[in-house]
Amino acid sequence: MNFEKNECKGVSGMKQLMTRWGRNLDKKEVLQEYPRPNFVRDSYWNLNGEWEYCINRQKMTDEYQGKILVPFSPETELSGVGRIVEPEDFLHYRKVFCLPEGFVKGRVLLHFGAVDQECVVFLNRKRLGAHKGGYLPFSFDITESLLEGENELTLCVKDKTEKSPHARGKQKLVRKGGMASIFYTPSSGIWKTVWMESVPEEYIEKIKITPDYDKSSVRIKVFAKGTVMQAKISISFQEQFVLESSIPVNEETEIRLKDFRAWTPDTPNLYDIRLQYGEDEVSTYFGMRKVEVKKDKKGILRFYLNNEPIFFNGVLDQGYWPESLLTPPSDEALKYDIVKLKELGYNTIRKHIKVESERFYYHCDKLGMLVWQDMPNGGGDYNIGFVTYLPNGLPWLNGTLKDNHHKWFKREDKAGREQYKKDLDGMIELLYNYPSVVEWTPFNEGWGQFDANKATAQIREKDATRLINEACGWYHQGGGDMYSIHNYLRKLKVKPKKDRVVALTEFGGYAYPIEGHMACEKEFGYKAYRTAEELAESYRKLWEEEIIPNIRNGLSAVIYTQTSDIEEEINGIMTYDREIVKLNESVVKEMNKNAFATYEAETK
Repeated sequence: MNFEKNECKGVSGMKQLMTRWGRNLDKKEVLQEYPRPNFVRDSYWNLNGEWEYCINRQKMTDEYQGKILVPFSPETELSGVGRIVEPEDFLHYRKVFCLPEGFVKGRVLLHFGAVDQECVVFLNRKRLGAHKGGYLPFSFDITESLLEGENELTLCVKDKTEKSPHARGKQKLVRKGGMASIFYTPSSGIWKTVWMESVPEEYIEKIKITPDYDKSSVRIKVFAKGTVMQAKISISFQEQFVLESSIPVNEETEIRLKDFRAWTPDTPNLYDIRLQYGEDEVSTYFGMRKVEVKKDKKGILRFYLNNEPIFFNGVLDQGYWPESLLTPPSDEALKYDIVKLKELGYNTIRKHIKVESERFYYHCDKLGMLVWQDMPNGGGDYNIGFVTYLPNGLPWLNGTLKDNHHKWFKREDKAGREQYKKDLDGMIELLYNYPSVVEWTPFNEGWGQFDANKATAQIREKDATRLINEACGWYHQGGGDMYSIHNYLRKLKVKPKKDRVVALTEFGGYAYPIEGHMACEKEFGYKAYRTAEELAESYRKLWEEEIIPNIRNGLSAVIYTQTSDIEEEINGIMTYDREIVKLNESVVKEMNKNAFATYEAETK
């Protein structure tokens, strides 16, 4: 059972932990890496760093209260503010800048990685536009609004967290009740990199890349803004030339690849592309891989990668940091978690109800880590009894209760449902070209779930190349590619399904407190241990008695909860500050090795 101590009340009630990357942060060099690694231009100017800010109850302001370090949200330690933005507040930003000499090539584009939840953007007091949705990037052509010399960029942000139907993930203003610990401090405003680039008058807007593994080909579509009808393309592998040609723009072209090298977790082979369109040049990359569902030699439905059975052995990863919440303190920190999980023998990360920095997916592509991607949840303030206790107490409801009851699932707001659909499309388009992403999860545990069958159809239309976990955990509607189970408290026993692959998409969550590395006095986990030896032995027992035996019964994926402790949750593989790996690394590696060996023996 879960165990708890005292309350942890918001930012002020926590002990401020700091990772090594946060301690060593150079405020003049904040997250300077190129933020869009699968669509790269030479033109790049990073606007991260000190901005002015104000939190008030007015839509407009000419007075600012101090400095904020962008892209860290005001609720974070690294921002320099440390204040929660309330639903009634407006969060204002101001940045005065002069463009670098020689920067302008034609058009100037301003990019925001993400601003939570709604914002209006102004340049030199002229309204550029507005954006809704806190997890996706957006941009503006600011050419006509620029001045010679100083320019003034301002934003007005509104973030209502659970008081709004917009996507919010695990953020919560008011935490109460038995499951309050699974929600975290909200993160408002700018939380991903702000940057500019300059492009010619005619330029490439985006690229869509679709590998076709069985046909030994890749389909490429270049979307361009201009009158030129063709683009020059050059493809190379490990700096060795593969081909050079011209392809039409704004229509799909299929390119054959003789004796191609496949992308897998063990061999993360990537092909580099260079595109030239008039005076514009863009570089990108792709990986040759495919995922699907097929029957194994015993007639059991399994997952397959590149025509070979694949056991998805992964970790639930929420991407939170003690000093910076949703924003990693550095690119090195972002990469560290992936490297550590891979070292432990896992091959999958379930990115849990958060759209991460694009550099996360880039590192997964380069390192060979499979990604299951959740859509961040939204809707009204959930009834935890309905979305948590009821499906656990009455599991037979999971396949019978329909999710078109919008009131029960807190999805009564029609505009909120439409925004969800727009955000879902946006997430898929954003991550489509990253080969490490192999699965989409539109809904988790009934949180803001609605019409899941329609969401699955929407995903299939947008992307037919990846797997879908239609309703992760419970309230299954019979669609998607997997029968998803969340199991923390019961003895696991599964059997094959006729229409979907069996996947244990959350389990474990073993809690172990380590003095000096906990953010809160309150302690939450699904089973509690007081020594590292007890924790290691229970982890071994869990795998030997429940996980590995059920692989023979059709179990084809497991996702352990979770990468690190987060605030009140102390069920991480690592401490919140990433200083200590709490699980015995030798035991984890051994269990992972045994699981892969069992799966291979059962399926090949």
